[in-house]
Amino acid sequence: MNVNRNSMSQTELAKRWSISQRTLERWRSLGWGPTYHKMGGRVIYMTRDVEAYEAQTAMRSTSEHCRVIAAGGQS
Repeated sequence: MNVNRNSMSQTELAKRWSISQRTLERWRSLGWGPTYHKMGGRVIYMTRDVEAYEAQTAMRSTSEHCRVIAAGGQS
């Protein structure tokens, strides 16, 4: 577990979102997901960036998803 509450590891984020670490790796290679930092070979996600990404991807209806796709994955 990460003692620094201002950041989280790839493992911690994968656990938080119930997705695989491999999914996060793929998203990074495609430029998707929250902003990350690479420090000494370790990937670090700042908690504020994860929370901002979560807020940015919140949707109220399935029709909003269509607008996101039409915009090239950017909201």
